[in-house]
Amino acid sequence: QVQLVESGGGLVQPGGSLRLSCVASGTIFEIAAVGWYRQAPGKQREMVARITSDLSTHYADSVKGRFTISRDIAKNTVLLQMDNLKPEDTAVYYCNLLGRISSLYPMRDYWGQGTQVTVSS
Repeated sequence: QVQLVESGGGLVQPGGSLRLSCVASGTIFEIAAVGWYRQAPGKQREMVARITSDLSTHYADSVKGRFTISRDIAKNTVLLQMDNLKPEDTAVYYCNLLGRISSLYPMRDYWGQGTQVTVSS
């Protein structure tokens, strides 16, 4: 069983910064990618940033230059540094891991419980 636990959300003023953290636990045989998604009220969940197994990083156009994703493999942790936050960044942010627990199982998505980020003055 793979578990993802997020932390670091909260209320911040426009232009401010937050850092989200996601710690993974459980049996993980192979990881294809880890990343962050978000979902605002009335909108579909969207990819924010992700790191693939070759350590390539990918960002949504709306966050390029403001958000930075990083991964600490030894600590099974994925971080999302969010700078120059805007009101439109307000959403529930979810940690995601695409992986499998054994060579006998297919790749699948695992999700954290989500953490609220609110950008408002």
